[in-house]
Amino acid sequence: MSLLNTTERTYDGVLRAIRPLDGIAPLLLRLILAPVMMQAGWNKLVGFEGTVQWFGNGLGMPLPELMAALAMSAELGGGFLLLIGLGTRIVAIPLMVTMLVAALAVHWENGWLVLSDSSSWLANDRVMEAAERKAAAIAILREHGDYRWLTGRGSITILNNGIEFAAMYFVMLLSLLFTGGGRYTSVDDTIRRWRSMQRS
Repeated sequence: MSLLNTTERTYDGVLRAIRPLDGIAPLLLRLILAPVMMQAGWNKLVGFEGTVQWFGNGLGMPLPELMAALAMSAELGGGFLLLIGLGTRIVAIPLMVTMLVAALAVHWENGWLVLSDSSSWLANDRVMEAAERKAAAIAILREHGDYRWLTGRGSITILNNGIEFAAMYFVMLLSLLFTGGGRYTSVDDTIRRWRSMQRS
């Protein structure tokens, strides 16, 4: 038997062995996405009037009350459904739309990076300019503040607010659209198995 055949058989054997665990990856995606979406929806709920004004005046969206309510509902309700894995494929769609709108309407002009990191090959002019401002802020804090205490929980940074997170969340949701909530780890799969038992 050739090395290629042995490798192929080993590979197939490993895939068969881990197949019962294939629900773990969708579960982990859901557990990462759910709190992010729910927090975003909660923020829109508690600051609804400000969200409506921002959607209308800041982003120029038509029907800002409706758009804010839809975004809030998708994120808060969709995040909860992701958490338990119910209607995962369906829920992924409005959340993907929300991420696309966020990426294009809010973050696009800022480039890719969420944080201003002038050492990144993805840094744009905005990020490079932020490096000078960060250096000035650090100098002021060192001169007039307790810099060690101020940076005791992390270094000073400047938010660039690029599309990085929105794009990653979109891709994660796209993956869930194709995989579903996950075998043995979602309400969707429990319902599927129950319906299968009822038919047999």
